[in-house]
Amino acid sequence: MDSNTRSNSPLTPDAADGTAADTAARGATRWAVPMLGFATFAIGTDEFVLAGVLPELGDDLGVSIGTAGQVVTAFALTCAILAPILATATATRQRRGVLLSAIGIYLVGNIATALAPGFVTVLIAQMVAAVGAGLFVPTAAVTAASLVSPGRQGRAIAAVTTGFTAATALGAPIGTAVGGQLGWRATMWFVAALAVLGLIGVRALVPARIAAPAPDGLRARLAPLKDRRVLAILTTTLIGFTAVYIPYTYIAPVFEPATDGDGGRLAVLMFTLGVIGTLGNLGAGALADRLGGRGVVAVALVWLTGSLVLFPLATGHFGTAIGMIIVYGIAAFAITTPQQHRLITLNPQSASVLVSLNAAILYLAISLSGIVGAVGIGWGGAKVLPLIAAGLAVVALLVSELGHRLSHRKRDGSPAPLGDEPPAFAGQG
Repeated sequence: MDSNTRSNSPLTPDAADGTAADTAARGATRWAVPMLGFATFAIGTDEFVLAGVLPELGDDLGVSIGTAGQVVTAFALTCAILAPILATATATRQRRGVLLSAIGIYLVGNIATALAPGFVTVLIAQMVAAVGAGLFVPTAAVTAASLVSPGRQGRAIAAVTTGFTAATALGAPIGTAVGGQLGWRATMWFVAALAVLGLIGVRALVPARIAAPAPDGLRARLAPLKDRRVLAILTTTLIGFTAVYIPYTYIAPVFEPATDGDGGRLAVLMFTLGVIGTLGNLGAGALADRLGGRGVVAVALVWLTGSLVLFPLATGHFGTAIGMIIVYGIAAFAITTPQQHRLITLNPQSASVLVSLNAAILYLAISLSGIVGAVGIGWGGAKVLPLIAAGLAVVALLVSELGHRLSHRKRDGSPAPLGDEPPAFAGQG
């Protein structure tokens, strides 16, 4: 191995010594990014599966559905606040060690949740689990980017963040079905089992020593927030995904007329949403590579608004509910990758930092969905939640267009060349 090749390796010099051990390490590295995606799937499942078991959790612990929804809020808010802080605090540590510690904390939190005697204990245990989740996701994104050659970092980061979409497609429906048959505590044991698999996989496949440069401190990590263009795009993520997750967080009461409270039927709805959402995310990613992110996000938000307005007409029967889930799911998760695309295009060199900020904002949106949804249920019942979400989607569209205008002005305020954002990373999604 010559010196140039060695300098481009994602492994540190100690790990890239041309020996048989190095060959084995490179073989393991090939599967490291998919494994990081799977581990993200395991962690995302906890966040999304809670929406499917809120009625069972509330009944068992003697709290209302709105109060039970604050478990989602506590988890997501903890992630949103701690993600950038923990990522900065651990930036100088070995990546695999940080990842394993994060999954371990997450695992402990979910085991404690499964054993919790009361609602307050559940909240605290889920906040512990969220500490691990908040540390894992940005670390996994940076690690994935460092494991691939230049020009493929965007796809590596997308592979990790797509684990969240996969969690809606498989993890949440399976966990909901388990909860419907065996109770919500069995669902938490299911989530813990996924975490164990992720822990084993990361330990086996992610190299022990990885060169993963990071910003010097929290100020550097948050520096992109000074850019009005970045701030506008992140605000679009915040408002848009609050609109997306209000009906998702409270999917059980919103679709109760169609499911009759049956966990199996609810799992079918969630599975359908996850599959359609995954396809929508992949399709939107391909379109963003070709057309730029702004237009895809605009169409998705208009589509999302229309589907949310029509929600009340489709929740009375299971067949129409399936149809509405399909229409809603295409738009809901078609926003994810184009938003990342827009951020990365603004500053490709800061891709991992921007994506980690977007992840923190996404968690904040999920937490707000729990709060806004609880207020909405208390005010007008579950039937008003889609209409509240539709209003937020319109606001997100306006902010998105503002961000587009800012993106086409130079830093001195003069107009930049017209046209949508140029593609950043081919194949992202």
